[in-house]
Amino acid sequence: MIADSSFRPAPWLKNPHLQTLWAALVRRQPELDYRRERLDLPDGDFVDIDWTLGQSGPIVVILHGLTGSIESKYARGLMNAAHTRGWRAVLMNFRGQSGEPNRLPRSYHSGDTGDLDFLIHTLRKREPDTPLAVVGYSLGGNVVLKWMGEQGAAAPVKTAVAVSPPFDLAISAKAINSGLSRGYQNKLLTDMRSAIETKFSDMEPPIELPDLEELQDFFSYDDAITAPLHGFRDVHHYYEESSCGKYLKDIRVPTLVLHAIDDPFMSPVIVPTERMLSDQVTLELSRYGGHVAFVAADKRGRPVYWLEQRIPEHLQNFLSG
Repeated sequence: MIADSSFRPAPWLKNPHLQTLWAALVRRQPELDYRRERLDLPDGDFVDIDWTLGQSGPIVVILHGLTGSIESKYARGLMNAAHTRGWRAVLMNFRGQSGEPNRLPRSYHSGDTGDLDFLIHTLRKREPDTPLAVVGYSLGGNVVLKWMGEQGAAAPVKTAVAVSPPFDLAISAKAINSGLSRGYQNKLLTDMRSAIETKFSDMEPPIELPDLEELQDFFSYDDAITAPLHGFRDVHHYYEESSCGKYLKDIRVPTLVLHAIDDPFMSPVIVPTERMLSDQVTLELSRYGGHVAFVAADKRGRPVYWLEQRIPEHLQNFLSG
């Protein structure tokens, strides 16, 4: 089902770039008390997961976006919102994103659902009767939706939420390589190139590395680095296999997708049609909102981070009682 979103932007933030940049740069970093757990993976690598403190209720698993981490403001905001409702929030830092390079040459990517699957089943074994939900942002949202489609009715969670997912990675890569959106691409690629340089300063790369400075867009970076590092033939194979759009029809557990038509990381043509969605997927579309932003305003004109209201509101329907 496709539905109109209740989100209304702050009057001064109707521009998608202002929305996106306000949420990422202007917003103060939410304070967060958390503890870190290292989760060893079946292939010998690890991910670090960060837990909120002091609660014993249902568990909300959170996945950040590309180059994100526990330092991501949207993740911290939702973790605090979950905590106030008596839930436990746990953020999975993707491989290499917790401040320490991961052990193996491989990294993480948009279609990598294995680590999420291992985490969810680890939590389920620890606490068989505890309600679980999973929330992903941007790249993390793509991972969540792909995993939900792969799992079908066997998904061991009560519900899922995805925010600003790149439904089609090829379309998204093209969109972010045009106009003002190149600024986001440049920042992300700078961080990604730096991470690769750091990673392979201490280990032999399993692929032939090109001059990283020549990789100036996602297509070239993913073709030269992401695809061969993770077993894909090329960038086209990676995008085709990893885009969450084709998995939406296979989701069998209630799932909410929040997306803004003006998302500067994408193009309006990326939005799925009704027939691409299973009857368990609700796609809430808003005209405004930017990318992982959705900044509203209260009656005094102060910014309100709407996602931290809407997501818990949805989760409450499945985690209460």
